[in-house]
Amino acid sequence: MSEAARFAIDADHPALPGHFPGRPVVPGVVVLDRVLAAIEAAHGPLAALRLPQVKFVRPLLPGEAARIALEPLDASADGAPRWRFRVLHEEAVVATGEVHG
Repeated sequence: MSEAARFAIDADHPALPGHFPGRPVVPGVVVLDRVLAAIEAAHGPLAALRLPQVKFVRPLLPGEAARIALEPLDASADGAPRWRFRVLHEEAVVATGEVHG
């Protein structure tokens, strides 16, 4: 896997209020949005996508630096591109999964 992007979600991100009061956690959808942005930055705009497999292993807290590692996979039978990803904070895995075009 190669590193594709680094990011941190600021404590004032609009998705954080209420997620969760007293102990904010970056929502999984925000993490996945960063994964898709990293794929598009490396490979150009993508059409409709599927995320057939995603696993969140630990929470990502506001302000924590994270990095995205991407691995291109063989195209699907219909020729659609596919990638495996890992999101890490330091060396701890935050999320893993696959994206299919």
